[in-house]
Amino acid sequence: MRALLQKSWLREGGLVRGGLIVGAGILLGNVTGFFRVAVTAYLLGTHARADALAAAMGPLDTLNSVVVNTMLFAFVPMLMLRSEGERAALFAQSARVFAMILLAASAVAALFAQQWIAILGPGLAAPERAQAAVLFRLFAPATLFSGGAAIFSALMYTERRFLVPGLYQTCLNGATIACALLLWSVLGVYGFAVGYTIGAFIQLLLTWWFSRDLRRIPRAPLHLPLSGVLAKPGMFLAYAGLIAGDLIVTRMFATRAGSGMAAAFDYCLRCLSVVIAYLVYPVASSLVPEIARLRGADQTRKAWRLIDRGVGLMSIAAVASCGIGVLVRTPVIALLFQRGSFTRESTRLVSGVFLGFAPSLIGWALLDLIARCFFALDRPRLPLIAAFVPITLNVAISSVLLAHGMLMNPVLLGTGASVGLLTGFATLFAMIRLPELWGRLSNLRRIEADCPPRASD
Repeated sequence: MRALLQKSWLREGGLVRGGLIVGAGILLGNVTGFFRVAVTAYLLGTHARADALAAAMGPLDTLNSVVVNTMLFAFVPMLMLRSEGERAALFAQSARVFAMILLAASAVAALFAQQWIAILGPGLAAPERAQAAVLFRLFAPATLFSGGAAIFSALMYTERRFLVPGLYQTCLNGATIACALLLWSVLGVYGFAVGYTIGAFIQLLLTWWFSRDLRRIPRAPLHLPLSGVLAKPGMFLAYAGLIAGDLIVTRMFATRAGSGMAAAFDYCLRCLSVVIAYLVYPVASSLVPEIARLRGADQTRKAWRLIDRGVGLMSIAAVASCGIGVLVRTPVIALLFQRGSFTRESTRLVSGVFLGFAPSLIGWALLDLIARCFFALDRPRLPLIAAFVPITLNVAISSVLLAHGMLMNPVLLGTGASVGLLTGFATLFAMIRLPELWGRLSNLRRIEADCPPRASD
């Protein structure tokens, strides 16, 4: 009994330490992320060049985040359930497959940059569209570098080595800030793209170096078919891609809503992403490996209790964060960004977009946490179904608003995303809980039917 208690204490201590390390990495990443956004605001504000940068950087940055999350929250459980030798063999086989996919994605992005920008920034004027295409090509290699770093990070997560993987955002933001400032007089807005790509490459080098001992473990005989390698990460990639697509759709409509709207949406998205990072990532990064372990040990009931506890706390935190953000948005935006090219009019524009987009924080955080936990339980079907709801509603609502000329109102720009994400969470919650409630009701009716009638007095 003492040994069991000691092992339980060690696991819980590992979860706490893991959460603290991930939280520290997120803190450092968000501090540097604030300076990155502040530099962007100072140099570009909400002018047309900022729209070009948002149209090029936003989708690829979102794609890279999707790839990183797929590796960490879908590939990690696959590795966790293997012995050391099988884990090494699975990693080697999967790394080759994922590397080829990432290389192809970067090549397609670079080769067809003009076509992508025509889709992602339909409202950009011709000069900004040409500028965005060049930026898109400069950003494209970062997908290969970020994805490669995520592959090595997944291997490090299996040994609860969270520190180096947690430096991902710090490397991106730090290099972007340095190059944007140092190269501004030479490259102008293109310095942002050069710095971002260099930061992704630095993170790739770090994760490759610090995972070298894990890659030297002798491999056991193991060869999965290609479908076995791609199935689980592919399901999570589809889910994360649909959620990311919801945000990309909003940015696409923003380019048609008027000059500066795409940049304003990107500033709001950065602010909400900071909150999402603190709400979801520390909890999920420690919770997902533990849920995968409990599933492997056939302790699903305990895993469900962990999920319920995490979702309950997340609900309170998300609602409180949304309310506070709405109340203090204007003075905080002015305090953080209103200098240089970011004028008082920029503050008003970003504040209006934030008001309509802020409620998406609640649905986004809760949907994402539950989905990650379900993937760890190897039950991806329900999150994938729910992920279709936000992007579908967003396209429908934003199209109606655009047709009636109402999308030019900054407050209404994020309405489709907010309604979609809240409805997506409600849909997933209903799909999870309704069968359980129906089962309890059926059991109660069965018990009442089996009970003999009481004798009359």
